[in-house]
Amino acid sequence: MNDKNRPALIRKALVLEWSLISYNVLEAAAALVFGVWANSIALVGFGLDSIIEVFSAAILIWRLSHKGSSEEEERKEKKALFIVGITFFLLAAYVGYESIMKLMYQDKPDTSLPGIVLAVLSVIIMPVLGFAKMKIARQIGSRALKADSMETIICAYLSVVLLVGLVLNGLFGWWWADPVAGLVMIYFLVKEGREAMSGESCCG
Repeated sequence: MNDKNRPALIRKALVLEWSLISYNVLEAAAALVFGVWANSIALVGFGLDSIIEVFSAAILIWRLSHKGSSEEEERKEKKALFIVGITFFLLAAYVGYESIMKLMYQDKPDTSLPGIVLAVLSVIIMPVLGFAKMKIARQIGSRALKADSMETIICAYLSVVLLVGLVLNGLFGWWWADPVAGLVMIYFLVKEGREAMSGESCCG
């Protein structure tokens, strides 16, 4: 990559991160409110994922906004990568616990039309932001931005999982689809968290 293009790419990445924060603040508020209202662990977990996305984006804004020597840049890259990895595990632990409790006690969620609408919006928006960040991560060689972009792309996957769970519950009364949808999220979260914290996330 031409070094002259790097500042422009970093500015573009920052715009994407700020856009993600703006959307996720609204998404988190809506998901948590409607999730509590409908007693949906998948929807509440989705709202918490949005909060973690905001935190992860804020870490990347810090990372991309500060320049230094090559050694300092590498230290910041590793620190940002490690923190993003932690966020995956925190969410996985919460969603796993709540999903198991729901299945054990057969805690049935109510139908949530607003939750379905929210999931559809995220299915459309998250992939656009995630893949745009992934492209820039590869161009500037940032493992931290790559891990962050994967978190955004996983958010899109989780949106699909959430949508399926909510629709199955709404149409057929399959209450167990909601906590099962939450459990499906855990595999992706743990996988990406482990890779980020071990430094396996790369930009090739």
